Amino acid sequence: MGSVDNLTEKLASKFPMNTLEPEEFRRQGHMMIDFLADYYRKVENYPVRSQVSPGYLREILPESAPYNPESLETILQDVQTKIIPGITHWQSPNFFAYFPSSGSTAGFLGEMLSTGFNVVGFNWMVSPAATELENVVTDWFGKMLQLPKSFLFSGGGGGVLQGTTCEAILCTLVAARDKNLRQHGMDNIGKLVVYCSDQTHSALQKAAKIAGIDPMNFRAIETTKSSNFQLCPKRLESAILYDMQNGLIPLYLCATVGTTSSTTVDPLPALTEVAKKYDLWVHVDAAFAGSACICPEFRQYLDGVENADSFSLNAHKWFLTTLDCCCLWVRDPSALIKSLSTYPEFLKNNASETNKVVDYKDWQIMLSRRFRALKLWFVLRSYGVGQLREFIRGHVGMAKYFEGLVSMDNRFEVVAPRLFSMVCFRIKPSAMIGKNDEEEVNEINRKLLESVNESGRIYVSHTVLAGIYVIRFAIGGTLTDMSHVSAAWKVLQDHAGALLEEDAFMSKKLGDHAGALIDDAFTSNKLVNILS
Repeated sequence: MGSVDNLTEKLASKFPMNTLEPEEFRRQGHMMIDFLADYYRKVENYPVRSQVSPGYLREILPESAPYNPESLETILQDVQTKIIPGITHWQSPNFFAYFPSSGSTAGFLGEMLSTGFNVVGFNWMVSPAATELENVVTDWFGKMLQLPKSFLFSGGGGGVLQGTTCEAILCTLVAARDKNLRQHGMDNIGKLVVYCSDQTHSALQKAAKIAGIDPMNFRAIETTKSSNFQLCPKRLESAILYDMQNGLIPLYLCATVGTTSSTTVDPLPALTEVAKKYDLWVHVDAAFAGSACICPEFRQYLDGVENADSFSLNAHKWFLTTLDCCCLWVRDPSALIKSLSTYPEFLKNNASETNKVVDYKDWQIMLSRRFRALKLWFVLRSYGVGQLREFIRGHVGMAKYFEGLVSMDNRFEVVAPRLFSMVCFRIKPSAMIGKNDEEEVNEINRKLLESVNESGRIYVSHTVLAGIYVIRFAIGGTLTDMSHVSAAWKVLQDHAGALLEEDAFMSKKLGDHAGALIDDAFTSNKLVNILS
């Protein structure tokens, strides 16, 4: 035995130290929580948009990894001095760009627990709790949204937590593709057509490419300002009929509740009627605005979802659940499973073969998956339906307030109707001297956007609607309150005032210069006449 003990001791000395020693983990974990708590406490003091130049980090970090270990204290010091300057602070209360990525203590702690357990939950057997909690929380959430029972496990459908909307759309598009090809023949893939509006998120176009849809068969139907940029059912049906007359096969429609550019809501009841008539798979993308529909006053925007095949929203946008957590519900899980399942020998097990459990590997692109249900469960239990509704209503109230501020300033105008917590606005043409050309007006608004973002005081983003350059002011940050909205408006007013003053000065200067040229020309002509 002595020789065995000696060999064990020698071998142990050649292997790494215990990298998950509980007491050291406790010590470093406390340090990390303290670091992040301090970060959240002072995050609004940082420039919201990072001010660094491309390649900044490579210039200040070593060319190679360290040979010897470094302390967490040293690493965190480098985070403070080298990493934070290169972060655009999505958790800043002054972040109003894109859509929010809201966080919360509950979401963070749930994510921490998920990371700590480090479960790889690809099927039921490898961690039954991971699968069954996901079944439960997606049903809970679906009931909060008043989704039809056919989307819940209790009604034959079911929910799954994907990473992002991009994954959700790809999974449902692949399921629709394969279901259609089983009916029409695999050699007809080149005839399949995907439909959406020109306001639909680009995730659909990317998914269509990956799914093998001919790029020529991607229909982004034009919307108009007069219809508030909604997808028109009549235009959709005309496009479908035209394609059918040309031997193509309508496949998939993506309708949106809360478009990225303006939070427009497509008319789901009419669109789903058209889709049903021609046997299209309907996916409803409610990535941002879907969370608001837990509030009774916003539930109307989901009317018509009962005729859809799938529905998704991002809990990591406006539901306090931290990236990444996209909730996808499907009416017919077997459609996903037929397209996405594989069953190699090394994954075979008694539980799966009983068909009494869900194996989520067959509902997604990847095999491996994280225990995302924990953080959603923590959020739902920590805040409850009532507080979650008030959280959303608070942001909508701030957006109404901001919209009122814009409307009271005669230099600005609201460009699209506000439905949720985002306001689309711009400096209007009448505020500019001699600016009748739309591109000139757009350029002033571009300059305004870049000016306020370069200041670091707030961060906003833009879109283009019917040729109009628009500034998007999206409210949804966990730490944002009315004081931040008021301060942001003051920043926008100040920068707009400076730009308009500069524009007026340049216009006057150009006008004076043009007048001088005319006077010179008149004098020259008069002199020529005298001499002649």
